[in-house]
Amino acid sequence: MATASRLKGFGAAAAAAAVAYGALSVRAPAASDADRGETSHGLRRIIADSNAAMPSRGFQESVLVGATAANPLDVLVIGGGATGCGVALDAATRGLRVGLVEREDFASGTSSRSTKLIHGGVRYLEKAVFNLDYGQLKLVFHALEERKQVIENAPHLCHALPCMTPCFSWFEIVYYWMGLKLYDLVAGRRLLHFSRYYSAQESLELFPTLAKKGGDKILKGTVVYYDGQMNDSRLNVGLACTAALAGAAVLNHAEVLSFIKDEASERIIGACIRNNLSGKEFDVYAKVVVNAAGPFCDSVRKLADKDAPNMICPIAGTTDSNTEIIMLPEPHEDEIQFILDAICDYLSVKDFLCLFVRNLTEMVRRSDVLSAWSGIRPLATDPKAKNTESISRDHVVCEDFPGLVTITGGKWTTYRSMAEDAVDAAIKSGKLNPTNRCITFDLQIVGGHGWDPASFTVLTQQYVRMKQSYGGKVVPGVMDTAAAKHLAHAYGSRAERVATIAQNENLGKRLAHGYPDLEAEVAYCARNEYCESAVDFIARRSRLAFLDTDAAGRALPRIVQILTAEHNWDKSRRKLELQKGKEFLETFKSSKNAQFHDGKHIGS
Repeated sequence: MATASRLKGFGAAAAAAAVAYGALSVRAPAASDADRGETSHGLRRIIADSNAAMPSRGFQESVLVGATAANPLDVLVIGGGATGCGVALDAATRGLRVGLVEREDFASGTSSRSTKLIHGGVRYLEKAVFNLDYGQLKLVFHALEERKQVIENAPHLCHALPCMTPCFSWFEIVYYWMGLKLYDLVAGRRLLHFSRYYSAQESLELFPTLAKKGGDKILKGTVVYYDGQMNDSRLNVGLACTAALAGAAVLNHAEVLSFIKDEASERIIGACIRNNLSGKEFDVYAKVVVNAAGPFCDSVRKLADKDAPNMICPIAGTTDSNTEIIMLPEPHEDEIQFILDAICDYLSVKDFLCLFVRNLTEMVRRSDVLSAWSGIRPLATDPKAKNTESISRDHVVCEDFPGLVTITGGKWTTYRSMAEDAVDAAIKSGKLNPTNRCITFDLQIVGGHGWDPASFTVLTQQYVRMKQSYGGKVVPGVMDTAAAKHLAHAYGSRAERVATIAQNENLGKRLAHGYPDLEAEVAYCARNEYCESAVDFIARRSRLAFLDTDAAGRALPRIVQILTAEHNWDKSRRKLELQKGKEFLETFKSSKNAQFHDGKHIGS
C-alpha cells in the first residue's frame, strides 16, 4: 500500500429501544443543561449495553408508517451509507424523531467499497504546501482530527496502520521525511504515532518482500508514517444499529419512489416509500428530508425537480477517473493492472516452485488477485474545475429545494462532521427543537464500549464451538484463537452473543476453509443487524466477498441455508438468493476466473 504513495507525491433491545424512541419523541421546549446531560447519559447507557435488543425490522417499518401528516417525523434520511447513518445517529441523539430508508442495504454503495483507510490526506498537505493553498490545509487539519475520533469511537473496527514509503535516493529520504514530519506536526494532539526513518537493512527485516532495487537505483531506506484502517462495511452497519438503539427507525431495502409536496408552499413534506422485500408501499411524512444518497444524490434531487442540474462528479477507482453512476461498479482491467504495476516496482516476490533452481524475481500476477472492487466517489462539482484533482474534496450541504437538505462530497474519514453539518442545516430548515446538542464526537458505536484488544481471551476461555466429528457425532471443540480474535474485532463487546449462538445452536463451524467466519455470525446478523439477504452477509456483515470471492462462493449455500431458517424463506426465495449471490460475486472479478481485456487473456 505504501508503495503507491510514490505515484502522487506524499500519499498514494426491541422493548428498550421502543421506550427510548418514545422518550426521544417527547421534546421539552427549552431543556436545561442538566436535562440535556441526563438525556445524553441515558442514550450512552442504552448504546453501551451489549445485551440491549435491537428493534425488529417490523417495528422500524411501523414507526415509519405511523409518521403521518398530523404526526410527522422531524427528519427523514434517504441513504444508508456512512453519511446517511451518521445523520440518523446525530439527529436521534439530539432528541429528534428520525427515520432512515436505504434502497439496498446499509453500506451497499461506496461506503463498503472504500480503500478501508481513515486518513488525513497526505496528498492534500503536499498541495497545501506547494500551492500555498490554505483550503487544502484546513481539509487536512479537519480530517486528522476526525481520523483519531473515528478510531476511538469504534476501537474494535479501527486501528492505526503503518504505511511504508520506499526511498531509492537520499533526496527522496529527506523529502518524504520532512513532509511526513509536517504531517505529524499538523496532527498535533491527534497524532497516532510518530513517523520515522528506517535504514535499508531495517526496512528489509520489517518487510522482507520489499525490493532492494528500484530500476537502476538501490534502496536507501524507508519512511514510515501512520494513518488509520477500518472495516468500513461493519462500521457502517454499526452506525445504523447505534442509530436504531438511539431511537431512529432505520429500514434497509426500502426505496423512495417520489416526494410528497405541500400544495400551497411547494415544500417537500415527506416521501412515498416501497419496501423492496415485501413490495408494500406507504407514505412517510417529515418536517425535513435529508438527501444523503452519495453518488445517487442527483437522482434523489431530480425526484423534486426533473430539471435539477447535477451536483455530482463521479470518480471511480484508484486512478480517480470519470465514470458512470451504477449500483455495482466493476474495476476495469487497466485499473487493476495499474495497481499491480505499482506493486511490482517495489516488491520482490520469489516463485517458490523454482527457488532452488534459479533465483528469479517474479512479478505479482493478475492470477494472484483474489478479489477486486471499485467504488464511486460522490465529489461535488466545481464549475471552474479543469480536472479531477481540482475538484473540491470537501463536503457540500445545500437546500436547493424547500424541505430537502442535500449532503454530498467529503470522505469516509469525515462522515461524522458531515452528518453534524447536515443535521444543523435540517434543524434550521425545519425550525426543529432538539433536546440535546450534538454528542457524536465522542459517542462510541455499538460494540465499542469497554472493548479491549485482549477481549478475545475471554472467548477462548469461556466458550466452545460445536463441530461435527468424522463419525457424524456433534462434539465440542475449542474456540480457537483465530475465531475468537475475529469475533472480538468484528462485534466488539457483543462478540459473546455470537459465541453463545455458536456454542448452543450447533453453529460453530467455519463458513469457508482458511477464514475465521463462523456459521453463528449469519444467524446473529439476521437477528440483530438487519441482514436480509445472502449478499448482505457476504458483502457487508462479513468481509468474505472482499477478501476472496471463491471462498465467499463456497460459503454461499450454507449462508442461504441459515438465512432460510432465520427468515422462513420458501424454495423459490432460496434459489433466488443463490443466484443473486453468484451474480454479485461475478462483479468482484476473482482471479480464478478467466479475464480478457483488449483481446488478450490476462488471467488464469
